[in-house]
Amino acid sequence: MSARHGPVKPSSGRVDGVGMSVTRTSTLPDCRPLLADPDDLTLVFQPIVDLSAARVAGYEALSRFPGTAGLDVWFAAAAECGRAAELEALAITKSLAAVPFLPGDTFLTVNVSPHLLGTEPVQEALATRPDLTRVVVELTEHTPVDDLVALRRQADELRSRGALIALDDAGSGYSGLQQMATVRPQLVKLDRALVTGIDTDPVRSALTEMVGEFAGRIDAWLLAEGIETTGELAASIRLGVPLGQGWVLGRPGPDFAPLAPEVVRLVQTQVARARLTDSVASLLRPVRQCSAGESTPGVAPAVLVGDLGNPVGLLLADARTGATFTAPVSLRVHPSGGVTETLQRALTRPPAHRFDPVVCTDPTGTVVGLLRVEDLASAAAAR
Repeated sequence: MSARHGPVKPSSGRVDGVGMSVTRTSTLPDCRPLLADPDDLTLVFQPIVDLSAARVAGYEALSRFPGTAGLDVWFAAAAECGRAAELEALAITKSLAAVPFLPGDTFLTVNVSPHLLGTEPVQEALATRPDLTRVVVELTEHTPVDDLVALRRQADELRSRGALIALDDAGSGYSGLQQMATVRPQLVKLDRALVTGIDTDPVRSALTEMVGEFAGRIDAWLLAEGIETTGELAASIRLGVPLGQGWVLGRPGPDFAPLAPEVVRLVQTQVARARLTDSVASLLRPVRQCSAGESTPGVAPAVLVGDLGNPVGLLLADARTGATFTAPVSLRVHPSGGVTETLQRALTRPPAHRFDPVVCTDPTGTVVGLLRVEDLASAAAAR
């Protein structure tokens, strides 16, 4: 997922050239005993889900270390004593040893730092499994790679042995886009910062669409990591993201576990909702929500909600001046409402509110998104 071989909490410290928190040497654990006893490094596996089919498509191998120190601390310790490549090689060797035990029709994602890919220990670790079929080598890096040509050559060599190449944290910066353009990965992992709140932030939604379109143009699959809420899952499915990973789908575990039955039902429900092409569900746009009592409610458009979470107003912006103003909720519909019917109802509103967004709520009255009259008109005309 994020830095190195598993999800870590963001650090308040400076980030160095290998994407790890820099900690004073006196606070770093001694990684030499760990390398002396490889059994101290263990693996867990987090499912990667085919969202359209509600099934596990693969797993990511994540490293775990003894004690309470986080992953960034262990890899920082290895870097401090000049053994970063050895520690990474140990994790890679253990991950590749698990490939024969994969369930059918699944793959295993193995994390590799690009700046260590060409080192002897990492190359030897990758050589422990000459046939890399069903292996996805995920290049995880948070700083620019100096030699992209060499990285492309190394990636192509892995591809020649059957591996697929993935890039982590897509959309997180210019260097990430450069790597995508050069390496041409088969799998692109959407930066977790874009996935968090994707169901309520139109900007994140638009960026996801942009990265997804770019990935499609280079024949890559888009994977949204860090999906932690039902709303983020629904938004990812609605945006056509094919693969997902995160706690709402399955937490890391010691085995290659299948999806829990309740997760299968959750994904299937969201897919069915997104496929209601004759309904307004496919036209929903994420929207910010803020309390109607806030003195500075935020950036338009937004839905103003009451104490019970019910929509009581809209915060809109004038198309010519950009000035914000409030408007009443003049029309509420359910996601299953028909496109043509909803458009007709919208256009029969008073002239002052005829083109205001339509609020979409679920049966409990919770806001699930906004509908633009322009989108309704386009969809109705296409039918």
